[in-house]
Amino acid sequence: MKKILITGANGFLGSNLTRELYRMGFDIKILIRPSADVKGIEDIPCEIFYGSISNNDDVHEAVKGCDTVIHTACITEQWGVSFAEYEDANFTATKYITAACLAHKVQKFIYVSTANTIGPGDKSCPGNELNGFTLFNANSGYINSKYLAQQYVLEQVASKHLPAIVVNPTFMIGPHDVKPSSGKLILYGLKRRLLFYPPGGKNFVHIKDVCRGIINAIEKGKTGDCYLLAGQNLSYEEFFRLLKKVSGKRQLLIPIPAFILKAAGIIGSLPGISGKLNYTTAYMLCLDNYYSGKKSERELQLSYTPVEAAVTGAFTWFKENNYI
Repeated sequence: MKKILITGANGFLGSNLTRELYRMGFDIKILIRPSADVKGIEDIPCEIFYGSISNNDDVHEAVKGCDTVIHTACITEQWGVSFAEYEDANFTATKYITAACLAHKVQKFIYVSTANTIGPGDKSCPGNELNGFTLFNANSGYINSKYLAQQYVLEQVASKHLPAIVVNPTFMIGPHDVKPSSGKLILYGLKRRLLFYPPGGKNFVHIKDVCRGIINAIEKGKTGDCYLLAGQNLSYEEFFRLLKKVSGKRQLLIPIPAFILKAAGIIGSLPGISGKLNYTTAYMLCLDNYYSGKKSERELQLSYTPVEAAVTGAFTWFKENNYI
């Protein structure tokens, strides 16, 4: 039986992935900080290694004895984080993990990147794995650090034969979002009678489809390849109307013009201004951030779940766990 190390197992993706791998009978080891909130995985039997992905010695000790390493841990917040923090958690830690994978001769390394390291498209021609990196102008420490880490992993494949595969999930939706992370968008939509929505859109994918994509990549993925894990492309208006349908709430949806949103983002980026809207966030909310999952359907044999099922699952879980 293969022993699999998961970093970031207490996060949204990590906890769902740990749960799915346990259900399938894998021998699981997780690397988490001693102070980590393990509420999302406390019911899953697994070996726990307490340490930090930013500590080279901890990483080597955690990787030792594992056949496969799945690296999901990263900082995803879009505000209130310096680039040095992104660099440490998203880039330098990935360097440590790749070095440990090489040193301990792991059979497979799955690096979980983000769709935004690949250029998005519109609905008629969504972004695919052949697109280059186009979002540098977004000035996102998260996106830029993930792109640098992804490129480093691919360089290690070419120069040192690292047995790595990159998966690029879009915006994940589903249950067990304890913190919550992407679920903040759902909670925003559920807690307002007047719901203001931005002009852009994005690709939404069921968290279970992302887990299945990662697991399938272990056996079916090609070393050195990237795979978009992308479900359904929806504008924010379409997404919130779907959420309204699922929840049964009576709401008035009001569009926010792009120029107003970007102006507010510029103001939020000024020195001394603290808030959850900066220019990077405003830019991304106005973007047609659409992708295609055709390659993963073809090569990883994925079949994507309708977004309505993902939204329903998330809504039900949030309701049952008293978030709403």
